[in-house]
Amino acid sequence: MKIETERLKKLREYEILNTPPEVPYNTIAILAAGIFDSPNAYITFIDEDSIFIKANIGDTKNINTKRNESFSSLTILQNEVIYFEDVSIMPTLKSTLNFTNSNIRFYAGAPLISPEGYKLGALSVTNNVPQSPTQKQLSMLAMLASLLMEKLELRIATRKILRAQDDRLHMMIHDLKNPITTMSLQSELIGRMPGIDDKVASIAGKINQVSRRMVDNLNETLTSARKEKGSFKPQKEKVDLKEILEKVVQSLEVAYKAKNQSIMIEIDNSIEIFGDRKKLNYLFTNLLQNAVKFSEVNTTINITSETGENVIRIAIKDNGMGLSPDDLDRLFIKFTQLSTVPTHAESSNGLGLIAVKTMVDLHKGKVWAESDGIVKGTTFFVELPIK
Repeated sequence: MKIETERLKKLREYEILNTPPEVPYNTIAILAAGIFDSPNAYITFIDEDSIFIKANIGDTKNINTKRNESFSSLTILQNEVIYFEDVSIMPTLKSTLNFTNSNIRFYAGAPLISPEGYKLGALSVTNNVPQSPTQKQLSMLAMLASLLMEKLELRIATRKILRAQDDRLHMMIHDLKNPITTMSLQSELIGRMPGIDDKVASIAGKINQVSRRMVDNLNETLTSARKEKGSFKPQKEKVDLKEILEKVVQSLEVAYKAKNQSIMIEIDNSIEIFGDRKKLNYLFTNLLQNAVKFSEVNTTINITSETGENVIRIAIKDNGMGLSPDDLDRLFIKFTQLSTVPTHAESSNGLGLIAVKTMVDLHKGKVWAESDGIVKGTTFFVELPIK
């Protein structure tokens, strides 16, 4: 069961399920069909109970999308290519797969195996006449399956790079906007100075006009990137916040113990709400990472809860650097530079709290912080609806 859970987790990392057809996958299916001189080939990924067809060349009705009744489910039980020369003379197989109404006679399939060894799906070829494949054909099908997995690995790497580039883009635009905005303001002031030379005033006006246009273009780029990044919806289910917090604390054990800190979860009972487990995990990981980063050695971070009317409020209190009133006002503004810095020169890109705010907003909740001032610690509050 644990292996299957990890397999499904790996499959979801590729973000391939329920995606539209793509040319590279169709091309691989066409090549597979060509190698066997067969009219049908398809690429499938095996979810918990069903089969997702990513590419299909030929007759779709021959592909069973129920996991336990598909050739793909048999294929992922093996490490190598499997084939059946004539399914019609194998009544047990046809009965097991519920293929009594299918005209498939020949099947060959190569498992799609991740670098970690998880079998995620199959590259399959079928024919409505018996067929005896050569070893060369079977080897080429296996090579195409390996090529397909390289494509999937590249998919993950590319998406990670794009996300990193998106963050760098935001930071670069922010760094550009500051001096350009200053140029705009200064040129406007120069143009308004009494007794200024007409030529100087004209140049100042042009500088102001160009710099304003540049700021508008940068803002447009930021808006577009934000829309693309915020287009995902939470997948809500019944979750236990206490359990999520315990797992987050466990994942941060190395970081807080390196500073001889302790994290105390002062919550007696489970706290069940409807929320997105992954996004809630991400939310509290960011908040607790910040608490560890901005707290001194030999201090304690306390996590408490309070139940209100249809809401649950989680409080994370540290005894660290604290926040000024100005910091509290600018806390969730992107690229804002706060007065405090991590106590042990840990890295901080300034995007964590923006992500926290986004995750809370997706759950229609609230997040805020309270602090008595610098070096007096900070408490972050996350209020989430129970239903």
